[in-house]
Amino acid sequence: MPSVCTCLWYPAGAEEAAQFYVGLLPDSRILKVHPMHGVGNGEEPFLIEFLLKGQRYTAMNGGPHYRLTPAVSIQIMAEDQAEVDRLWSALSDGGAPLRCGWLTDRWGLSWQIVPDILPRLLAEGGAVAARVLLTMQDMAKLDVAALEAAAQEPAIP
Repeated sequence: MPSVCTCLWYPAGAEEAAQFYVGLLPDSRILKVHPMHGVGNGEEPFLIEFLLKGQRYTAMNGGPHYRLTPAVSIQIMAEDQAEVDRLWSALSDGGAPLRCGWLTDRWGLSWQIVPDILPRLLAEGGAVAARVLLTMQDMAKLDVAALEAAAQEPAIP
């Protein structure tokens, strides 16, 4: 039976990144580390297989040929504001905040830290979804209370 695994190409530091990621979420662990076998500097492994919240990934020390880009990101659905804050703080340390809940970590991987409530608010559609989206556009880290307040604003007649 086929399976799917996302491969992440790092110029260097893939093992450090994978170790960091698996420490952030439950149901996460390193599965296997594959050495370079005479390629590269011999200090860093070539591939690191890991699970992140039960999803399979491979981190590869591939050299400087390609770079990670925000065109691909990992989205984490956070239970509440405390979890948004914890994940945002950990992942943005040494990285850079972007907009609308996106950030880039210190290795260049992009993440979206999204509170569970956001899809429910957007599913309201119409003016509610428009207000929530407008509010979200002004944020880097998403603020649950501000998103909920935007959803509750009375409609202007």
